[in-house]
Amino acid sequence: MFVCLSGCSKPDFTDTNGAGLYMEDLQSKWLVMNYWATWCGPCIAEIPELNELAKKESEHLNLVGINYDQPIGEEASRQVSKMKIDFPVLAGDPTEAFQISVPLVLPTTFIFAPGGELVATLTGPQTQDSIKAVLQSK
Repeated sequence: MFVCLSGCSKPDFTDTNGAGLYMEDLQSKWLVMNYWATWCGPCIAEIPELNELAKKESEHLNLVGINYDQPIGEEASRQVSKMKIDFPVLAGDPTEAFQISVPLVLPTTFIFAPGGELVATLTGPQTQDSIKAVLQSK
């Protein structure tokens, strides 16, 4: 007899390091989803704040990045390294799964409540405080 638990299921997403991510896990906490690009000055400026937020608030939120330009393979990993991003960056486009549109302005940060409801779309560079303000207001 063969029993396959959730650990055997195919991940919903992979990150640029090849790690699998599951929608259920992402939506078990607040989800902060940040679109960025290497050529976007405000994106570069906000990454240290997002790294710190991801580290300090990991108990309460998941933070993932999406490279607007969607490079693949080694180039995707190289760009994440160049940006000094410490949180997972999704490999691929999550717009359909999260029922959002690709943003027209960068950086754009989507904030989802636990369970998956989109509660805020923030444009421009964010800080730990600006994101925490949204979390505390909901």
